[in-house]
Amino acid sequence: MERDPGVAVLRLGHRPGRDNRMTTHVGLTARALGADRAILAGRASAPKETIEDITDRFGGPFEVELTDEPGRVLREWSGPVVHLTMYGLPIQDVEDSIRADHGPEPVLAVVGAGKVPFDVYELADYNVGVTNQPHSEVAGLAVFLDRFFEGAELDREWTDATHRVVPKATGKQVEPIEDD
Repeated sequence: MERDPGVAVLRLGHRPGRDNRMTTHVGLTARALGADRAILAGRASAPKETIEDITDRFGGPFEVELTDEPGRVLREWSGPVVHLTMYGLPIQDVEDSIRADHGPEPVLAVVGAGKVPFDVYELADYNVGVTNQPHSEVAGLAVFLDRFFEGAELDREWTDATHRVVPKATGKQVEPIEDD
């Protein structure tokens, strides 16, 4: 997949002990489906370590950072901000506009945890719903990234991997990558 200025994912509101698994899955989904980095709000060092470990083993590029100031990240973001919410406009109605607004600066995809403050809706350039039914932020992020990249992220090539998954009709197989 040809790389453009990219997509970053901002995970709002990590609740330690309660959100570790979900925050980890947000980061892993971002990585697997074409984003270039994840910005995790709050005390999310355990999910950060897990995502970095997966990136080390299965390849990148992908970066993870922590922030105590997600509002500042939102306010200072220079590219388009896309807030993923079930209350937003349908993805199929705005995906072309989002792609068209995606100039030289990365898109910031924002996913929440718990109640999202109203100012996030106001700061976003787009409030987007992948469905207007209750669903997880991981599902919303996955659908958004697939629609944004038009499926090209599924053919992404990974660098610096030490392991790879071997596709199989039945069973599981992960093998080390040997240096040539």
